[in-house]
Amino acid sequence: MEFTNSLSDSAVLELLGERISTHRLNKNLTQAQLAKEAGVSHSTLTRMEAGDASNTTNLIRVLRALGILENLDLVVPEPAVSPIQQLKLAGKVRQRARQPTTSKKTESASGPWAWEIPGDKRSGTPTETKTDKNKSRKKHT
Repeated sequence: MEFTNSLSDSAVLELLGERISTHRLNKNLTQAQLAKEAGVSHSTLTRMEAGDASNTTNLIRVLRALGILENLDLVVPEPAVSPIQQLKLAGKVRQRARQPTTSKKTESASGPWAWEIPGDKRSGTPTETKTDKNKSRKKHT
């Protein structure tokens, strides 16, 4: 079985426990031997292999004792920074995430900005075209 996003937390813990157990058996270690080498209690390792929740520190200790701690790079790879972000940050390290903001330039007191279509009654205030102006001039003369 593989780790997928569709697995429940308990299923992931069970699978992780099975894999730790398999690595331990492949190294021909008893639970007591691995627990002692990892610096955790025998009951902690037993619970971990059974799929019960465990402390992250205990997991790191067990993985280190099994010689597979470096595999965490596969689990949580170092994130790559895009070239555009590098230019924006100018060598600084990003500290916070921000919520997207709306531009104050595009919104007025009456609401969001929209295109005005000449003669369209849906667009708010009607606007005159050159032909409308010429017609109104001819009426006044």
